Amino acid sequence: MKSKLLLFFLGCIFASNVFAQQGFPFDNEIRAFKHQDSLSFPKPNGILFIGSSSIRLWADLEQRFADKPIIKRGVGGSTIAQLVDYYTPYILFPYQPRKIFIYAGENDIADGKPAAFVSEEFTKLWEMIHQKLPGTEIYYMSIKPSPVRAKYYAEVAKANELIKGYLQNKPHSHFVNLVPAIYKPGTTGPDSSLFKSDYLHLNPKGYDKWQAVLQPLVN
Repeated sequence: MKSKLLLFFLGCIFASNVFAQQGFPFDNEIRAFKHQDSLSFPKPNGILFIGSSSIRLWADLEQRFADKPIIKRGVGGSTIAQLVDYYTPYILFPYQPRKIFIYAGENDIADGKPAAFVSEEFTKLWEMIHQKLPGTEIYYMSIKPSPVRAKYYAEVAKANELIKGYLQNKPHSHFVNLVPAIYKPGTTGPDSSLFKSDYLHLNPKGYDKWQAVLQPLVN
């Protein structure tokens, strides 16, 4: 056990040095997570929520699922490509979670990447997770149509469909369709009243809608 802890702390030091030298995206947030882990490392078999700011800004995520071992690791305005290229060794694999909920891909599309790119990056991420954590349940949370990014709705829908199709026959894998939960009743578009004033991030009522869908899956 002592040797494992020593390796972990050495890994934290190494990670900090790498981030400082190479300028990883959102490196300050990753360092903050690793510092938090050094003080109180989450037990294995927790439930990990990982992804971009829609996870990071879910302020009461742990309280909403208070009876569950939630680990929240949302990173800035990160992309799914950054999850693949940078973050998994630091804020995913070490926790050995039994369930992983992933929200990522929206920022890639907003950066001009096509749906196919998002799907390809998710394929890489799924393969990485399945190889290292073959028994872990993987839940992909569908990309939300944010009102401020209306011009990307078609690409968002394509990405969701591609990833849904990819996961259909994959073991321990689930596509979680959160889009209908935030539609305005009687329409096929999002209810802007569920978003903050930036019309990009959900407000508490928006997270109420997400929680209703996620509750039986988290359990």
